[in-house]
Amino acid sequence: MTAIDSAPLGEPGTAAPTLVHLSGDIDLFTTARLRQRLINVLGSSTGLLVLDLSQVTFCSTGGLGVLIGVQGRARARGITLALTGVPPRVARLLQISGLDRRFPIRT
Repeated sequence: MTAIDSAPLGEPGTAAPTLVHLSGDIDLFTTARLRQRLINVLGSSTGLLVLDLSQVTFCSTGGLGVLIGVQGRARARGITLALTGVPPRVARLLQISGLDRRFPIRT
């Protein structure tokens, strides 16, 4: 898993969403680094944090656990965690686990 970049979206001076592009596998070997990266991003996020999963090739149940944990931390800070660019395999995993109803998914 690689966090390609994170950047605010929208107009300067507004509470713009933060976008984080992820790529590669989210698995046993990458979840700890991903968790820490997203926690760090939360520190500079306002209102909405969007994870772009369009380049994610695999997501394990551990990866789902990271998303759930980060979502809880985000909520505690008043931040919404949303997903975008969800690949079909990851979308299916979210659907099977019922997490498709927990995460806002942007198109």
